[in-house]
Amino acid sequence: MLRVVKPYQLVVDVVVAGLFALIALPYELVSGTPGPYHDLSSTLLVLAMAAALATRRLAPGPSLGLAWAGAVLQMAFQRPPGLADVAIFAVLYATAAYGTRRVFWAGLASSLLGAVVITVYLFGPLPGFNDLSTSNIPTAIAVGIASAFGLGLWWTIGALVRTGIRARENRKAQQAAEAETVTEQERLRIARDMHDVVAHSLAVVVAQADGARYAAAADPQAATTALATISTTARSALADVRLLLTQLRHSQGEGPQPTIADLEELYAQVRSAGVDLRVDVDPAPPGVPPAAIQLAVYRILQEALTNALRHGEGGAVSVALGWHPDRVTILVDNPAGPPVATDDPARGHGLIGMRERALLAGGTLDAGREGASFVVRASLPIGGRA
Repeated sequence: MLRVVKPYQLVVDVVVAGLFALIALPYELVSGTPGPYHDLSSTLLVLAMAAALATRRLAPGPSLGLAWAGAVLQMAFQRPPGLADVAIFAVLYATAAYGTRRVFWAGLASSLLGAVVITVYLFGPLPGFNDLSTSNIPTAIAVGIASAFGLGLWWTIGALVRTGIRARENRKAQQAAEAETVTEQERLRIARDMHDVVAHSLAVVVAQADGARYAAAADPQAATTALATISTTARSALADVRLLLTQLRHSQGEGPQPTIADLEELYAQVRSAGVDLRVDVDPAPPGVPPAAIQLAVYRILQEALTNALRHGEGGAVSVALGWHPDRVTILVDNPAGPPVATDDPARGHGLIGMRERALLAGGTLDAGREGASFVVRASLPIGGRA
């Protein structure tokens, strides 16, 4: 029944209706043939049309009802068309622009039915107008067509405005949905980065701590070296986590991301944890690869080497990195430890993260046991070429 309108819109509608009543009432009082109920009918007609005009945006359905009530009152007192009838055009416009689906079609029906009623009324019982004789049929038809055109035109304008409003609302909803999607994707990216940073750093810390505990008795210097590595790794991880948390709080751009230039530091951290890491890069990168590819390569290798730290059984871990003209291939082979349950949250998240990294870069990734080893294979296109 009632729409949500802004306060200023309601004030404007009421003021406009008040001004309309002040102008229309004197006109109606002096128009037509004076009768015993002329002043009363004029006042009631103007009040009904002014009320319809004031509520056209707030309640298009009741406003249409008030307009029909005014028209019926006008015909009941056999009043000629006057200035008060102008409000009907604004009401029909509002039914099409702001009304519900039912009110929308009721406005269209009212414009067509109103044209018929006007024609019958003007050429029917109203004194002073032409009777509907054979000679006046063309005139009556012309009046009916003109009435239908005038009433339908305002309804059509309202329908066009309604279409524009719907299109604007749909555009805003689409933009909001796209912004929400971008935000969610950014949060997922940060969550993957957080997992990679924390998982890798903690794996290095745990490996160093275990090695220092066993070697402390025989070689105190090894414990000191391990503690230094733990401190460096923890500080680096803390800085990365702080950066990621800052990105979660603020949306004004990303912080610096790892590149292939940081791979040597990653390899050094893994070797310092006691892993026999063998790296083979053939062929070397042709120029500077795209930043997205560099980040994907770093994160995939970081997660794969983290799995080697966690689940490997101490053998040599091999990394083969090939920078071909159209793609980069990654192969990580490490002796697998005891089978890891598929519902391990950490491992499941890591494998999913690696696959997502590869898919986002337009490539593929497979990870699984091959004989006694756990092998990660990935292929990422360079420059949009498969």
